Amino acid sequence: MRNGLLIQNAMMVLPSRIVQGDLRVINGSIKTVAPQGGLQPEIGEYVIDGTGLHLLPGAIDPHVHFRDPGHPEKEDLESGSRAAAAGGITSFLDMPNTLPNATNRTALEAKIASAAKKAVTHHGFFIGATTNNVSDLQSVEGMDGVCGIKVFMGSSTGDLLVHEQKHLEDIFANTGGIIATHAEDEERLLSRIPEFQHRTDIAAHAEYRDVECALIATKRASALAKDHDHRLHIVHLTSGAEADWLSSNKGDLITTEVCTQHLTFDQDDVENLGVRALMNPPIRYSEDKEKLWSRLKDGTIDCIVTDHAPHTLESKSVGFPKAPAGMPGVETSLPLMLTHAMNGKCTVSDVVRWMCAGPAKVYGMKNKGSLIEGFDGDLTLVDLENDRTIQDSDTWTRVGWTPFAGRSLTGWPIYTIVDGKIVHSRTKGGKLRGNAVASPGSVGRPLIFE
Repeated sequence: MRNGLLIQNAMMVLPSRIVQGDLRVINGSIKTVAPQGGLQPEIGEYVIDGTGLHLLPGAIDPHVHFRDPGHPEKEDLESGSRAAAAGGITSFLDMPNTLPNATNRTALEAKIASAAKKAVTHHGFFIGATTNNVSDLQSVEGMDGVCGIKVFMGSSTGDLLVHEQKHLEDIFANTGGIIATHAEDEERLLSRIPEFQHRTDIAAHAEYRDVECALIATKRASALAKDHDHRLHIVHLTSGAEADWLSSNKGDLITTEVCTQHLTFDQDDVENLGVRALMNPPIRYSEDKEKLWSRLKDGTIDCIVTDHAPHTLESKSVGFPKAPAGMPGVETSLPLMLTHAMNGKCTVSDVVRWMCAGPAKVYGMKNKGSLIEGFDGDLTLVDLENDRTIQDSDTWTRVGWTPFAGRSLTGWPIYTIVDGKIVHSRTKGGKLRGNAVASPGSVGRPLIFE
């Protein structure tokens, strides 16, 4: 591709307003933001006519499971990164419960090296906490490409689990950076097995992994963060009770996130979708969904994620309760949230704040998340004028399905751009799946965290 990129006549979603204008990227960085337009092409510059499109910062998904290494039939760093790019995601943070688990520096170095060969977006990785790997956690502090520590306080997919107080104290007392917690209480989960082990209706999932289970762990993790003056991020908030409690108790040390599916689905969708909607923590109830929206809007919830956790439809076909928990979502999250915005649930600027600036702020991502001169040239041009219905066959994720199949969404990215280079494109009237433009490893780099 020629040096330099110029986007003209787009509706630019700036930090303080939306205005039609031009934007230029040179050497991977935003050189000029011209709210009134007027930028003229330079020799050798690639020009995109953004007429009828909205220009957003590249979205950031700070919670994905790309299954690499270990389960290539579900996803790997290439297919997951391709799916992310198809959805306007230009940076992702990948979780450690792979095979083997990423619990030491050697495993993190291997993931970063693999991403350098496979990814088409920027990338970062969590190191997983165990009951006895504090020295390993310490060994990656400040390492480029390593975003934080992941602690599973309750059993979920994989075998990473830290729930005893002495081990949690050790981690919070002796590490730096940010700890991201899967907040479900293991003791409550274990105590409730006899009551629910014979249930085969999927409604039992939210009853078993109930709100109290989540709230106990959220309070416990928050107390640890405050006792040890440690940054804490509570992942995939699902309940109104947690959101309400955090609104009064999170303080400056604690941040939190919500998944697109918990803002979209409720108990009726679980009944209709069955195991396609099975995940941990579960999709809850309509009152939880509305409370999460409320706490997102008032700033209690800091960002939106997907918890993209693909499983094959074959593995899901065994039905509840044996089917694995998790669903794909990285390539539908931005159109889904922009559809909510076009339906009046929020604004386009809200979506940018929650999916671009928010994750960058939570994790201290340098020069990410906003259309600001000097920031990285990670961009997405989206079409808010046309609805398109997604089907399983339109997806880039290796598992080849989406829980949103049959839904009409707007805001599909026409161009996804990483460091000023186009990595995915669509035409307004062409196939929804679009075209992968960049070759694996040709663009994207380990994220730097401040």
